[in-house]
Amino acid sequence: MLQYKVLALILLDVILNVAGQLSLKRGMAQFGNFGISIATLPHIFLKSAFNIYVLMGLACYVMGFLVWLIVLAKAEVSYAYPLISLGYVFTAILAWLIFNEAMTDIRIAGILMICIGVYLIARSYQPIGR
Repeated sequence: MLQYKVLALILLDVILNVAGQLSLKRGMAQFGNFGISIATLPHIFLKSAFNIYVLMGLACYVMGFLVWLIVLAKAEVSYAYPLISLGYVFTAILAWLIFNEAMTDIRIAGILMICIGVYLIARSYQPIGR
């Protein structure tokens, strides 16, 4: 039963991180194309600090961090951390759906490899303090 609780917490952490990443992307997309220079960055950082999507993204990261602390107390980091790579899968798919980002054959192949790796690691679960 603990395995399913740990997996659920890891999945919650992944969801929070994906939501955070997509929120940050949405917020920063509102700035359009801007030059990267010492002169422009303070203005961009200041504006982003008050952008609702950026703030929501940061809130997701904070909640994900708190969930991650619980995961680390309940599972081996060598088991749990690789499962976080599901975030790459969900982020790529959602970015394709929401932001119309490219989904090439190479990216799809990479996503499939990540899924295979996550499956293999998930099968290796060993509770802490065996």
